[in-house]
Amino acid sequence: MIHEVDEVLKGLISGGALTGAGIDVSFDVPSRDWAARRNAPVVNAYLYDIREDVSLRQRGHAGVRDDRDIVVRRRRPPRWFRLSYLVTAWTKTPQDEHRLLSAVLATLLPHELLSAQELPGPLGRLGLSVLVTVASGQSEARSFADVWSALGNELKPSLDVTVTVPFPAYPDYDAGPPVTEGMSVRLRAVDGPVRP
Repeated sequence: MIHEVDEVLKGLISGGALTGAGIDVSFDVPSRDWAARRNAPVVNAYLYDIREDVSLRQRGHAGVRDDRDIVVRRRRPPRWFRLSYLVTAWTKTPQDEHRLLSAVLATLLPHELLSAQELPGPLGRLGLSVLVTVASGQSEARSFADVWSALGNELKPSLDVTVTVPFPAYPDYDAGPPVTEGMSVRLRAVDGPVRP
C-alpha cells in the first residue's frame, strides 16, 4: 500500500498549481549528498514515519458475499496507518523554494479526503476513503530537527503531510456453509422411541 500512497501523493503534488511546470517529485532520502546532486527544481516527499492509528482500529469481522448474496468468507476490518511525509522544495534560492512550497500547500489543501475512486489498485478496491492532513501539529511523530539531524542535512522549511490509509488485515476466513434446510426439533423420551 505504501507505493500506492506514493503514487497518489506524486499525482496530487504534480497536479494543481504545478501542472505543466515540469517540477520533478522525488521520494529519495534528502541527504546532503542527494541535495548536492540536484540541478533542477524538485519537490521531495520523504516518508519519515509509519505508525498505526489505533483510534481507528475495529474489532470483529465482516461477511464477504458472493454474487448470490451468500456469505462465503469472513474478513477482519482493515488496520489504519499514518504515513508521514516530510515535503520540501529544492531550488537555487529560498524565495523560489517558498513559492514552490506555497504551490504544494495550495494543491494539497483541497484534497483532505480522497474517495476510493481516486485511489489506485488494491487501495481503491478496499472501497474506503483516505484522509490527507497537511501541516498539522505533531503528536507522536519525531521532531523535524531530529529527522534533519538523522539525515545529516540542515533544517529547511517543510510541510508535514500525513496520509492515513487502510491496510487489509489478513487472512480471510472461510465461512461455514449456508443453512439450506428449515429448523426441526426432535424429542426423545428417556425410555421411549424418538418422536418427530
